[in-house]
Amino acid sequence: MHGRRLATTEKVIAVASPDSEAALSRLRSWADDAGVALSVVALDDEIGDAYEPETPTLGVTLGGDGTFLEGVKRFAPLSIPQLGINAGSMSFLARVEVDDLAAAMDEVLCGRATVDSRQQVRVKAAGVDATGINDVMLQRVPPENPFGRKVTRLEVFADGEYVGQYEGTGIAVATPTGSTGIALSGGGPVHLPADNHTLQVVPLHTHSMGVRPMVVAADTELEVVTRGRASLLVDGGRAYKVLGDESVVRITGAEQRAHVVRTSYDDQFMTALTEKLNWGLRDESDGPRELLERDSRPAAEPSLRKHARDVAIEAARSAGDPLRELHGRVEDVTYKTDKSDIVTEADYRANRIITTVIENEFPDHSILSEEAAYVEGSAPYTWVIDPVDGTGNFMHGNPNYAVSIALLEEDTPVMGVVYVPETDEIFHAVEGGDAYADGVPITTTDRDQLDESMLLTGYDPDGEFLAHYYHETRGVRSLGSAALNLCYLASGSADALWEYDTYPWDVAAGLVIARAAGARITDDDNDPYVVGFDADDRKPLLGSNGPLHPALYAHLERSGLT
Repeated sequence: MHGRRLATTEKVIAVASPDSEAALSRLRSWADDAGVALSVVALDDEIGDAYEPETPTLGVTLGGDGTFLEGVKRFAPLSIPQLGINAGSMSFLARVEVDDLAAAMDEVLCGRATVDSRQQVRVKAAGVDATGINDVMLQRVPPENPFGRKVTRLEVFADGEYVGQYEGTGIAVATPTGSTGIALSGGGPVHLPADNHTLQVVPLHTHSMGVRPMVVAADTELEVVTRGRASLLVDGGRAYKVLGDESVVRITGAEQRAHVVRTSYDDQFMTALTEKLNWGLRDESDGPRELLERDSRPAAEPSLRKHARDVAIEAARSAGDPLRELHGRVEDVTYKTDKSDIVTEADYRANRIITTVIENEFPDHSILSEEAAYVEGSAPYTWVIDPVDGTGNFMHGNPNYAVSIALLEEDTPVMGVVYVPETDEIFHAVEGGDAYADGVPITTTDRDQLDESMLLTGYDPDGEFLAHYYHETRGVRSLGSAALNLCYLASGSADALWEYDTYPWDVAAGLVIARAAGARITDDDNDPYVVGFDADDRKPLLGSNGPLHPALYAHLERSGLT
């Protein structure tokens, strides 16, 4: 999940501890001022009707780490991103202080927060099927008399391979988030938790000097067999069970991850460890001064075009999240009464994410979108957006659709980003620079003969282009997305393309990418293609790798298509 998506938040659901009245009062005031709906859920209540699937929602916890964990239980299964406000005394998870609540929430609505993907752990045993974000502990059950056995034996297997026998107090299977708790007390390593998808097995008070913590991949299936009675606890007892001898416990990374929102008002992870555990790791007297001062140096000012590209990439990826969700439900007739309703919802959600991000970053820029009214700004820059290019494909569950975002300076396209949600491909370029696909430079082909070339076409109402070119080339393909056609021309997947008529939002981003890759793009008079702003002024587009253009246009004239 991308932090830019949070810019469209319409509702906040807060899980509040009983002693968080001051923090809750500040949250209510902020929500009133921001025009955001607020629902409050007590620690022992479920979210219930407070959650509306179609409403962009942020989860907030008010309390300490215990409240944060209760929030994870409620928010993670619904994929609701969660921000923790520290209204407790000592917290590693909820790291925004109450005094910074309003500023942190403003940052979320501006789309400038980030979202960490946190690995969870799932455990199954007799009578237990639970998920936690911190750890699973298996440990001895205290004996009934002082002379009883005080240790437990646990046989551990990893993906069927025998690891060995742990003898002692027990073991902890911890996520990176839980590495600073029981696992750290048992001598385990600290893991940076953000986007770290691993698990670690840490022995607790082992009786063997040779036993060490072990890190495994999140999808590893750990199987633990008890030799004697043992207690099982998930996240400090949020799930608890006493197991008998020869019980089998299966532990692996949960498929459902928690989405933790971070703002610039959070204590950094290492700062929290240093301050709350009194570590001396970052004492100012240690290390070169330039390292200590690095964070205070002003960042180099990026060029507007490159900054716009980075913002567009983030916005496009953020818009891709709801598009993928809705694309997978196109055939679900119980979701909406009509497939077109799903497409409308997809266009609306994606467009709102993109335009909100742009308005927050560039408030004086104009915005022209297929899905919204024109927004006029004071600067000589205009954003041209198609949130779903290839709507027909999207409606029928076809993966060939894209998010298209371009920036025009005066009337000239100077930056383009095209994102393909279903394949996670990103094409981008800035005028005067190279074109890229997933960070790798791309260029057009160098073919100059029609009979050696592969062509793409968009809307071809009478099939004339197909009829006149199919037998003259190695084939003509129609993908149903003008933005993708231009990107595939740029990357060499095709040698030329023809679009019978185009809107500005169809092609503005792809134009920058194709031209940066070496393509030649003209209209049906063989003049350079110019992006217009009149939605009724649809115009043909002829694109090629460059060397092929003379032969391509000559055949177009002979065919009577110009």
